[in-house]
Amino acid sequence: MYRISLMSAVGQQLAESMGIPDAAVGAVLGYCVVFVGLILLMCVVFLMGRVMAAFRAKKAPKAAAASGASPDGGAAAPAPRGPAAPGSAGEIKLYDVPDKEAAMIMAIVADKMGRPLNELRFKSIKEVK
Repeated sequence: MYRISLMSAVGQQLAESMGIPDAAVGAVLGYCVVFVGLILLMCVVFLMGRVMAAFRAKKAPKAAAASGASPDGGAAAPAPRGPAAPGSAGEIKLYDVPDKEAAMIMAIVADKMGRPLNELRFKSIKEVK
């Protein structure tokens, strides 16, 4: 039978001379290197997130001023158009939602709840992006 050894002479001598304390020190140093690398990677990701957030915050007021939107990301609420219709429950603020879609949303909610539309009060409708 033939015995194939994959270790070189130097590796074999090192393995024979290394004891449990030396192996433990090597393992701890290996873990430390890995954790230091992970911490550095976490710092890089955190800093990139801060840079991107600052870039978006700097860009948002310019875009909002150009489109007439409020700084919080939604469009400015329209001014009331006149007296409320009979049976209505007051004013509603629409943020980036056309009137037709708002009416459909209110009708669907009333239908799902099983209540007439004039018994429900909607304060605002905002599109979630």
